[in-house]
Amino acid sequence: MRELRYTLVTNGSSDTALLPILTWLLKTHGVSCAIQPEWADLRQSRLPKKRGLADRIRWSLDFYPCDLLFVHRDAEREPREKRVDEINEAIEKVVTSHPVPPAVCVVPVRMQEAWLLFDEAAIRHAAGNRSGHRSLNLLPIRQVEQLPDPKTRLYECLKQASGLSGRRLKRFPVHKRARRVAELVDDFSPLRTLSAFNALESDIVEIIERQGWT
Repeated sequence: MRELRYTLVTNGSSDTALLPILTWLLKTHGVSCAIQPEWADLRQSRLPKKRGLADRIRWSLDFYPCDLLFVHRDAEREPREKRVDEINEAIEKVVTSHPVPPAVCVVPVRMQEAWLLFDEAAIRHAAGNRSGHRSLNLLPIRQVEQLPDPKTRLYECLKQASGLSGRRLKRFPVHKRARRVAELVDDFSPLRTLSAFNALESDIVEIIERQGWT
């Protein structure tokens, strides 16, 4: 295989922060060919506004054909297993009328932003103030999945790290900088203390071995 193309299906554009994490996992576990990640951006498509998960998967595969499919759902207040079942049920609906490549469920506990709250250097860099010294009050990584709203916490950390105030802080593009954090992390291995990340990694390893992509 000269390249591995994968498509990520998500609820929104902020979840594109998962792309660097998924690519890191694939490379870490032996995929040495070129990796071509794609986020299934359906925002500009002339598709029905009421989109079930099965519909979004089907359309994503039409517009973004791939060798490997990742489907993301935040667990939020539900058990991870329930979200995985929902994704698998949606994939089963698609399979009846559409070829589906190997698929992996991506289900962070609460929200995917919880997986970006461990690398202080990356947060400061993304905020545009690498030499800042304001305390970010980051929790131990084992506790980040317990946060009720990790997205808000990440945004607060970025604003604090920026060192800005007043009008400049109001103009600070926190949504854009939040996605940048994942791009600046070199090593996601600290996330292995989190059960949801371990489950994702195990599923990726299984598919890599099954497909012979090492």
